[in-house]
Order: sequence, then C-alpha cells, then structure tokens
Amino acid sequence: MARLPYLDKSDLLPEHQDLLARNLNLYRVLAHSPRAARSLNTLARFIRDGSRLDPRLRELAILQVSYLTRSAWGFSHHVRIGREVGVSDDEIRAVAAETDGRPTALDPLARAVLRAAREMTLERAVSDETFAALRRGLDNERLTDLVVTISFYNGLVRLLETMQVDVEEDYLPYLDEFPLPTPKP
Repeated sequence: MARLPYLDKSDLLPEHQDLLARNLNLYRVLAHSPRAARSLNTLARFIRDGSRLDPRLRELAILQVSYLTRSAWGFSHHVRIGREVGVSDDEIRAVAAETDGRPTALDPLARAVLRAAREMTLERAVSDETFAALRRGLDNERLTDLVVTISFYNGLVRLLETMQVDVEEDYLPYLDEFPLPTPKP
C-alpha cells in the first residue's frame, strides 16, 4: 500500500484533473503535488515522445534500471511499453542475462546501452570504455538523450519505492513472466 493515499479525479481541483487522464498509481500519488507532477510529466513525455533515441534502446535502458533496482512498478510497465515498441521477449530476458554476465544475442549497441544503464545505476557514471562504445552507435543528441533517460529513471524508481507505489493488477502478469531478482541476504 502506498504511503500516501491514491487520489482520484474527484479529489482534485478541476484544473488538475487532467493529471489523472491515465489512471495509474504513480500519477495518483504524484497528484498530491500537481506542480511536481506536471514537471515530471514534461520530462517523461520528452523521453517517450520527443527524444530521437531509438525507442527499443530507450526501453532496454529503462528495463535495465528497473531490473537492477527491483522496481516492480517500473519494470512491469516498461515490459508492456517495450513490447509495444518492438522489444522482443528474448531481449527482455537478455536484461537479466546481461546483468548476470551471461552471453546474449543482443547487438553490440544494445549491450552497450544496458552496460551504461548498469554503470549509471550502480556506479553513478558511465565508464570511458562504455561511453566510447555508445559513441560508435549514437550521435551526440541520441547519446545525450540516453543519459537523460537513464538519469530520469534512476530518480523515478527511487520515488516509486519511497512512496511504495503499488503495481496495478493488470501489470502483475508481467512480473510473473519476467521475475525480478530477489534481494541478496
């Protein structure tokens, strides 16, 4: 259960009801601060609709951040979005394999994207070697968009976990299909 109550449109002033156009638990918690919700949504919309980064690479990066941080909400939502933009089930499974250091059939750029997401999540910065690999496959704009995406989702998963945002029921099957790692004792 979330640490703050989930709001409904009827709980909001008319000028803020559009914040709940999508009835997702994240938005229902963020609506407690309409200005913060709008600001976060602006960057999220850019990442999803304005960035020139290949949506498949974007989703792989987001899945990697969510997988590493064990963010059930983020991972389940981005399995669905990833599939919508062409990420295959094998590529989703490759996130876990790459995390564990097992070989995958991913192309070199996709592997570099996952490595960058892991490095930024665990080490706070991308290594020179990984950055060079990204530069071989991405122009400066797309590379910047990738770093912004990874940074944003590292922040978002922390917000989700701190507020204890629940996964909506229709997203739970994704977690059964692609389980998150269990915490180490």
